[in-house]
Amino acid sequence: MSARNALDMRMESVPPPLPPPYVEKPMGQDAGVRLLLPVGRSPWAIAAGYFGLLSVIPVFSIPALICGIVALMDIKKSRLGPKPKHGMGRAWFGIIMGVLGLAFGIFLAISILSEA
Repeated sequence: MSARNALDMRMESVPPPLPPPYVEKPMGQDAGVRLLLPVGRSPWAIAAGYFGLLSVIPVFSIPALICGIVALMDIKKSRLGPKPKHGMGRAWFGIIMGVLGLAFGIFLAISILSEA
């Protein structure tokens, strides 16, 4: 038997290295899960996002603005705790859309009242 064959036989008997162990992240800390599900988000941020979507109807702009501000305070307060909440983007979306919807509502009210 040649040295090459002996080396090949030894290489075949060595098992491949084990993959690194899987470390499971908590559900609220996994960015992929947070993208699809509102896990670990402030409920105020979720409400602000939905009210922000509906704020093209001026009635929903004030709740979007209020929920967005409360969500920002809730998220900042939870940063110090063991389970920080997410949803800063939804909170800012609610605030911005609330301001735009409120401005549109005021403009609409002024234009309707000036025609009368």
